Amino acid sequence: MGYYDGDDYNQPKKQKGNRGGAFTAGLLGAVLGALLILFTVPALSDFGVVPEVAPEPEEESGVGNQGATTQDISIDVTNDITSAVENVGKAVVGVINLQKTDFWAEDYGEAGAGSGVIYKKEGKQAFVVTNNHVVEGAGQIEVSLNAEKRVPAELVGTDPLMDLAVLKIPSESVTTVAEFGDSDTLKPGEPAIAIGNPLGFLEGTVTQGIISNPERSFPVDTDQNGTIDWNADVIQTDASINPGNSGGALINISGQLIGINSMKIAQSSVEGIGFSIPINMAAPIINDLESYGEVRRPEIGIGTKSLSEIPTYHWSESLKLPKDVDYGVVVMSVFPTSSADQAGLKELDVITAMDGKQIKNSIELRKFLYTKKKIGAKVKLTIYREGTKQEVDLTLAEQQSS
Repeated sequence: MGYYDGDDYNQPKKQKGNRGGAFTAGLLGAVLGALLILFTVPALSDFGVVPEVAPEPEEESGVGNQGATTQDISIDVTNDITSAVENVGKAVVGVINLQKTDFWAEDYGEAGAGSGVIYKKEGKQAFVVTNNHVVEGAGQIEVSLNAEKRVPAELVGTDPLMDLAVLKIPSESVTTVAEFGDSDTLKPGEPAIAIGNPLGFLEGTVTQGIISNPERSFPVDTDQNGTIDWNADVIQTDASINPGNSGGALINISGQLIGINSMKIAQSSVEGIGFSIPINMAAPIINDLESYGEVRRPEIGIGTKSLSEIPTYHWSESLKLPKDVDYGVVVMSVFPTSSADQAGLKELDVITAMDGKQIKNSIELRKFLYTKKKIGAKVKLTIYREGTKQEVDLTLAEQQSS
């Protein structure tokens, strides 16, 4: 008889005994299997047989991996601009104007601050060029080489007409000197970099832009009497130039000094218009200030007006110019005993060339004299007198006044 599922209690007890035996047999088999594996695995390993083990799961990409990767990455940010700034950056310094607060004061207080450029190191001295208006009225001057170091500066000379000044400082802490570039070769649109001390305390500030116009003429009233004294030839740039940048460096992409930052139109409606004195015009001024403490300029000895300032009616009626002559400088007066007087120049002569170079206006005449000629040099003037073309030779004398 087989299994019985009725109410007979003897049958379940018998069935329970059978289940216990099966469990014991199963347990014994499991133990024997474990022992077999325990002794078999090392043996197999001795014969070069290693059971396959599932690899540990790789760590998912996350913050930990990113941190490890970042440590191994080196980013090179060097470019033409950073290289240019590195070449000249330490030559750009702060210039502090110190003045007495009142007549009875013993100490000097900071009246203003601008920028300057170290352009020469010679023995125990180094020379700094800055703007005249940065040091104007100073009782004492200091130069800030960096945030921690200031040195006393001696005023060598100033030139209000060109808004330039030269200072002298001890050279022991000077490590970099600016190299002059060629401002005559500048082109609109080429990169320009301004370095300076905006607001008087943000030393070493670098701003980038372009040359907006390399030959901008800007009216200058040097004595602040409301009358324009002359037109300064300046570089226009959109590199940010703010108060305190005055006297700082405008450099090209090669790190060469191409201008001394001087002016900025400060109007709420105007942005990106800054001006810099071209280094080719500044260089002879700097040399004179360093050598003589003042600027020694050559002069012809005449008062002038550009032909463009004269009504066109007088071109033919008063000056009797040929129709193809629409440029030049009109002699309005001749100074007694001057080079012009001795050479026979007369009022209403029209100068159209100097040493064969076309002269279109008074600015070009002045630029030619100040950058191409020295005191005592000879110059050949091409003029029109009463409509007749002539040439006049004269020797340039030292300018008696600015």
